[in-house]
Amino acid sequence: MAEKQLKVTLVRSVIGTRESHRATVRGLGLRGLNSSRVLIDTPEVRGMIRKVDYLVTVSEV
Repeated sequence: MAEKQLKVTLVRSVIGTRESHRATVRGLGLRGLNSSRVLIDTPEVRGMIRKVDYLVTVSEV
């Protein structure tokens, strides 16, 4: 059974955001603006995305 995957893209700068939000973005594997990662859809990843939802866009792969 294939696991569901999410494509997460950083669309806003982390400059001026909280340190914990910057750490969350790095934890998702995002570096610069418009960088993307394909991640497995888990509750942990969903929680991280929800925390920084104003900085990223998410689409299903």
